[in-house]
Amino acid sequence: MKRTLLALALSLIPPVARSAPTDGEVEAQNRALQLASAFANDGFKTRDGHWAGPIKSGEGKLIQVNLYAGNQYWFCVAATDTAKKMQVTIFDENGKPIVSEPYQESATAAAGYSPTASGAYFIKVEQVEGEPASYCLLYAYK
Repeated sequence: MKRTLLALALSLIPPVARSAPTDGEVEAQNRALQLASAFANDGFKTRDGHWAGPIKSGEGKLIQVNLYAGNQYWFCVAATDTAKKMQVTIFDENGKPIVSEPYQESATAAAGYSPTASGAYFIKVEQVEGEPASYCLLYAYK
């Protein structure tokens, strides 16, 4: 099970070495940063770095992150206007969905979570409705 999940995760993670971001990726990143900035009032800091690329309806992107017990996290995704509904889901190291605090509004979504155990987690970004778009995922922590 763990090997299958790891193989799936590795096949879905976009390559690190990329060309310059597209206009759509820059637009999606600006929207994701705007969403994440709403959490700054509660003391959250936006992590340097992000994940971005093309996405289409019914398609999911799986990203592995290391989270630390005692911290709080908000995973924020935004897409360009052609995406009508986005979703963020958090999974534990065994691939089980984790109950998180959801937020969703049109082409933006977020999931808040405070892990009780440090380790590897998987974040799934999904376009639920809409035409092909560009997306950006980033996260804030405290």
